[in-house]
Amino acid sequence: MSVTSNPTLLADILMPGRENSLVKNIILAVVGSMILWACAKIQVPFYPVPVTMTTFAVLVIGMAYGWKLGAATILLYLAEGAAGLPVFAGTPEKGIGLAYMLGGTGGYLIGYVLAAALCGWLAEKGWDRNTVTTALAMLFGNIVLYIPGLLWLGILFGWDKPILEWGLIPFIPGDLLKLALAAVTLPLIWKTLKKN
Repeated sequence: MSVTSNPTLLADILMPGRENSLVKNIILAVVGSMILWACAKIQVPFYPVPVTMTTFAVLVIGMAYGWKLGAATILLYLAEGAAGLPVFAGTPEKGIGLAYMLGGTGGYLIGYVLAAALCGWLAEKGWDRNTVTTALAMLFGNIVLYIPGLLWLGILFGWDKPILEWGLIPFIPGDLLKLALAAVTLPLIWKTLKKN
């Protein structure tokens, strides 16, 4: 595999060639949306709630693709879901399409786009090259993801409800585990690629 002389993003290594080639970007976006679909269906038993790998995939795709292609990939994934494809966790059992998207997870879906864009922007600055900055990028991405998620829950169900207990606190242990996994994996990939 030929690698560009000084790649900025992992996507440059995954698919070497012209940086902003339309065909390359379409292929990467479709592959990324398929990875998201698969990760949404992976459910790992964990305490206090089972963990899906969707947020991990969202943040890693952002870091691997950069902010523009990362956000576009998430938007493609959301368009697939809006069209009625069962791409989200809990679909089709919990509904599909816009009805599902306007439910309790709707704000988090918007947060996916923002988180991928932020992580992608930070990766373009080289934050995916070492463990500390990768962990910080993932942390910031998680924060950006949760803000619209929690706001939407509050609007949907009312601020007198235990919004943080429903939409944040149970997910923190799993998110910390995914953050640690990404913080180890991405810099390791860069280190391995530098040796080749």
